Amino acid sequence: MKPSSQATGPDAEADALEDRVRRFATIWSRAVYPVTSTSLTRPELEQHLVPAVRDLCRMLRDHPFDAQSAQRIGRALVDAHCTDPDALSRTLGVVDSYLVLYCGDQERTAEENRARCARLQHAVAAGFAAALRDRTLAEQEAIARSSLLARNDALEAMHATEVRFRAVFEGAAIGIGIADLDGNLLEVNDTLMQMFGGLEHHVRSRKVTEWVHPEDRPQVWEFYRELVRGEREHYRTEKPFYRNDGTVLWTNLTVSLLRDAEGAPQYQLVLLEDTTERRLLNLRLRYEATHDALTGLPNRTLFFERLEKAVSAGDGARFGLCYLDLDGFKAINDSLGHATGDRLLVEVADRLQSCATAPGEMVARLGGDEFVALTTGPDTEREVDELASRILGSLASPVTIDGRDFTVRGSIGIVEGPGGERTSAEVLRSADITMYRAKSAGGNRFELADPEADARAITRHGLTNALPAALERDEFFIEYQPLVHLGDGSVHGAEALVRWCHPQYGVLGPDRFIPLAERTGLIVPLGRWVLQEAVRQARYWSRRHTDGGPLRINVNLSPAQLQHPGLVADTVDVLERSGLEPGALCLEVTESALIGADEDLLKPLRQLAEMGVDIALDDFGTGYSNLANLRRLPVSVLKLDRSFTRGMQQHPADPVDLKIVEGIVSLAHSLELAVTVEGVETGAQAEQLRELGCDTAQGWYYARPGAPDRIHALVLADAV
Repeated sequence: MKPSSQATGPDAEADALEDRVRRFATIWSRAVYPVTSTSLTRPELEQHLVPAVRDLCRMLRDHPFDAQSAQRIGRALVDAHCTDPDALSRTLGVVDSYLVLYCGDQERTAEENRARCARLQHAVAAGFAAALRDRTLAEQEAIARSSLLARNDALEAMHATEVRFRAVFEGAAIGIGIADLDGNLLEVNDTLMQMFGGLEHHVRSRKVTEWVHPEDRPQVWEFYRELVRGEREHYRTEKPFYRNDGTVLWTNLTVSLLRDAEGAPQYQLVLLEDTTERRLLNLRLRYEATHDALTGLPNRTLFFERLEKAVSAGDGARFGLCYLDLDGFKAINDSLGHATGDRLLVEVADRLQSCATAPGEMVARLGGDEFVALTTGPDTEREVDELASRILGSLASPVTIDGRDFTVRGSIGIVEGPGGERTSAEVLRSADITMYRAKSAGGNRFELADPEADARAITRHGLTNALPAALERDEFFIEYQPLVHLGDGSVHGAEALVRWCHPQYGVLGPDRFIPLAERTGLIVPLGRWVLQEAVRQARYWSRRHTDGGPLRINVNLSPAQLQHPGLVADTVDVLERSGLEPGALCLEVTESALIGADEDLLKPLRQLAEMGVDIALDDFGTGYSNLANLRRLPVSVLKLDRSFTRGMQQHPADPVDLKIVEGIVSLAHSLELAVTVEGVETGAQAEQLRELGCDTAQGWYYARPGAPDRIHALVLADAV
């Protein structure tokens, strides 16, 4: 073999050969180690074999070749306690497979190297057999000598046995006692007496059966009775004992039955290992594993154990759970640092702990700023409300940290009910959902779990998770609601309204999924898809409707789309690909999205307006905006919210609503803005709005949202 290093010369070749020798020794040691009877570790055996490998390499390369020298390799194996026949076969296998590969002489042919290797294997085997034979003869001779001395040694052995027994008995690090079958202690060693306080009379005066403890395992004394009856040879268990001073000694107890020469039960041998410190350590580790390191409260692990026990209990047992989340805690961490946040959590934990001191109550920290309080008993319907009130009351006073006061608020979700009806996971999920309902209601309050609200929240979660795949599977479609000229009643265009054909819940309106899409960020790709489909449909209408101007298409923009940096580029791309004129597109933005909007937010709308795209201010009148701000907004259409026209459905119409709409229309027209009215449901509404000067309208009076072909049919009807 060639050395792996790029260096040349005798030193490099020697280093490479030494490296191969050690690799060969590694392979050899791994092969024979499993069948050795040596106290050496595998790496130590490997080091032991390295000189033998060097000898094999030298023998393989020597001139003249002397295979008989390899016999000492076989003897070395026996000396290393590799006496199992399998050790020889494995050694020969390793030599056969790797000796030539790692140590072969490149100046000789492969056949010569293999022939030499075979002769070396024979010599190794011969040396192994000879050494094994010599060892066997030596062992037989030793046995013969031992048998001659056995008679004399027997008497000495009996004496030595007694001496050794006494040495073991008195000097053992574990407690040892011998008792008769009635449980009377006949002998005990010093260790056992020290384990029980060093009072011999206290130990010897009591029978084994008197050493009872409330935490004894139920089967301990049954095992004992079986042992003294001779039905069991021994048993082992963990058992506590009371010391004379009342403290508890925990032990690993082993009791064995001693029989006489005829095999009848005679004595019992008791061995006790003191495990008190180990048990205390285990209890400490258990405590650390089940308690929060920061606050010292029970953690999620221990809480789930208690909750599982509470919710699975039957026979009329009830439970109440308060799930607490601090309001605005993230702002404290982000602004003042986690050290301050941790100190605040410690103070909150102390206050919560003081709220749950009654039997059956506990407080735990789940993580972050989330805490739970659990109460059990027959009257949890009342107790859990009181517990939640105490918690909110305890948080009412400010927390002072480094001379600075912090106001702490919390939202609590409460789940209460009988055990045996729900799993712990279901209970905790319901409490979590209810807590967020309390937070959405303003926080610093508690709410009771509502199965219907839980179902809605779970449905929302399912819809949120299904949204990305729904867009990929083309589960969305668009319905169109016509926009009608109030002057002549002709169809002016249509508003695109997206729908979701959900495989489980059927057709869902935008109010069911648009807020979810906005929270997850999916509103941007979904909005682009709606824009593409609506513009494509408008272009199709314009090709078929040649009389008059093109039908306009209104598409809603969410606040997230409005802030997306690709809004202008995406809109331009969609228009160019479809061939639709910019003037045939109207983008609707809610008034609330533009309240207090700065120039950076308005810039993309201005760019689109300069291209000819109309911008409509949707839901006008619901955002409490300053009417003077209309002058700086790049809008060309106001869409009045339906709340302004609802009073016109009655007869006579509400005069206040008439005055408000009249004023808005006058203001809009003075600013050269068109006015569109939503929610027109009656002919009387339509007529009044026309008289007030509104330009266009939409609503069920004209048509409900529907398929795109209906818009074309309405246009044809207008033409006739």
